[in-house]
Amino acid sequence: MAAPAALLAALTLLLAVPSDAASHSTRSTHTGHGTHGTDGTGNGLHARVPVEKRPVDERPFGAACRTVVEGSHVTAYCRNPYPEPDHVGLHIECDRWWDIDADGARVEAGPAQNVRLTGRCWKEVRSAWVSHRK
Repeated sequence: MAAPAALLAALTLLLAVPSDAASHSTRSTHTGHGTHGTDGTGNGLHARVPVEKRPVDERPFGAACRTVVEGSHVTAYCRNPYPEPDHVGLHIECDRWWDIDADGARVEAGPAQNVRLTGRCWKEVRSAWVSHRK
């Protein structure tokens, strides 16, 4: 019996909402005097904030990466939530002056894809980061 009651309540709410309360309306149905609900010219336009469209180059981009350092080993886990591929590369700076820093090869992280990047130093790791390229 709960399902018919819920259905009846949903239909009642759907039919009870006034039709002029829709959010997509751009014209006012106000017919009174003054400029209530208009742009000041009396033509019935609502005030709207213009939406700035982003150029293609400013869309969100870049995989989210997490870097883990365990002793002399570095692992970066990256996930790309965006539709454009991201080419990620792991960079490792070693602590000892004689230990060679490493710039790993770039790996493509496609849309909704996870990638793992690894590298190491002979001794301690000073810093590690991931770079991104379109």
